[in-house]
Amino acid sequence: MFTGIVTALGTVREVQPIGGGHDLRLVIGTAPEFLARPVPAAIGASIACSGVCLTVVHLAADAFSVDCSAETVAKTTVGGWRPGTRVNLERALRLGDELGGHLVAGHVDGVAEVVSATPENASVRWRFRVPAAIAPYIAPKGSVAIDGVSLTVNEVDGEVFGVNIIPHTAAVTTFGTLQPGDRVNIEADMMARYVARLREYQR
Repeated sequence: MFTGIVTALGTVREVQPIGGGHDLRLVIGTAPEFLARPVPAAIGASIACSGVCLTVVHLAADAFSVDCSAETVAKTTVGGWRPGTRVNLERALRLGDELGGHLVAGHVDGVAEVVSATPENASVRWRFRVPAAIAPYIAPKGSVAIDGVSLTVNEVDGEVFGVNIIPHTAAVTTFGTLQPGDRVNIEADMMARYVARLREYQR
C-alpha cells in the first residue's frame, strides 16, 4: 500500500526485454537516500513507479531494477518508458507512517490523456480524459492517483476531470514536465470501486 505522496524522482536507465515475450526489466536510477531511508530497501520490496506497484529484483546504491509483466506493459504507461523517462517514486507504506494522501494500492485502473493545463491563481488546473469504464469512479472532491500522485478531484464533466497542482507539487513530481497530449496512469479511489461493485449486485 502507498499514500500517493511522492518522495523522490527516478530516471529510467535501461529497458530490457526478458523472457522472450513482452515482459520488461527496468533499471531506474534515483537518489541513494530514497533507497536508504527510512529503512534500507530490500529485494522483494514494493516501490510505486509513477503509480505502478513494482517489485524490486535487484538493488544498487543509486538504482533498482524491477520486472514488468506483459499485462503491466499493456495496461499502463510503462510500455512507453524509455531511457531518460522520469518517474515518480514512493516506498511502500509502513505501519505507523503518516497517511498524508489517501490509500493507494498501486494497481492502475487505466491510462488517461492530458487535455489541458491552465494557470488558475497560484496553481494550475490540469484536465484529463479517462476511459469511459473509469469515469464513473471519478467524483468531485474525491481522491484520485495520477502517476502515483494523490490529488483531489475539483471538477468532473463526463470523461474529463480536473485537479489543481500547486507549485510545490509541480517541482517535486513529473507534473513539472507534463504536457497536453501526454498519457498518465490513473488509479481511482478504491472505495469508489468497491461501492460500484456492490451496486452491481444490488440491481
